[in-house]
Amino acid sequence: MLRLKRLAVLGLFAFCVITAFFFWALRYSGAETRAALPPPPRAEAKLETLSTGITSAVNITRSTDAQWLIDAAAQTDIPARALQAYVAAAGAANESAPACGIGWNTVAGVGFVESGHGTYGGGSLTSAGQASGPIVGPSLNGDGFAAIPDTDAGALDGDAQWDHAVGPMQFIPSTWQLAGRDGNGDGKADPFNIDDAALSAASYLCARGGDLTTAGGWADAIYSYNQSDTYVANVRDRATAYAARAGTAG
Repeated sequence: MLRLKRLAVLGLFAFCVITAFFFWALRYSGAETRAALPPPPRAEAKLETLSTGITSAVNITRSTDAQWLIDAAAQTDIPARALQAYVAAAGAANESAPACGIGWNTVAGVGFVESGHGTYGGGSLTSAGQASGPIVGPSLNGDGFAAIPDTDAGALDGDAQWDHAVGPMQFIPSTWQLAGRDGNGDGKADPFNIDDAALSAASYLCARGGDLTTAGGWADAIYSYNQSDTYVANVRDRATAYAARAGTAG
């Protein structure tokens, strides 16, 4: 009887040893498998389609590019007149600052988030790129927004007490005074004109972000436009979607 008990104890011990070795081997094998797998892609990889190398600026005076413009507008649901301005703005900004590398889709992403490409309030863009109605944001009176007292005597936003962001790219009057550019060559900078507003936005982003082909530079540029992580994410998502839908231009 005693001998049987000893055999039972030895058998149980052997079973435990074999089981422990089995689980150790299985765990070790799993660790090796995980180590052999490539690491997950970094979140910044999503920014590759924001690079001008992926979505190059388009010279819309060329017939092939004109066809691309028509096709891209249909694929992205960006009004053709707005897309024309975004493409031209990115090209001009990159000529002025070759190290910037801003893509047209980044400018378009900002334009969508700011005003739906000039359609805010049911408006539209004329063939000359002019907003059909004044695009004026809410009063920056500190009630849910930053408090910014009037800086232009109401010339742009119609409010002599508080500032409002204006135009399809939503510039604050004081910022427009510094960053406003003439994008259509008519001799004046008008925040309600998509050509002027888009070039001003692209130039502003280049000045704030440096190299927008890098994740850090791109994020810094967009964050400077609106200090909100949610805003940066919204522009990023919209810009990458535009690039994917439209493909590269050339």
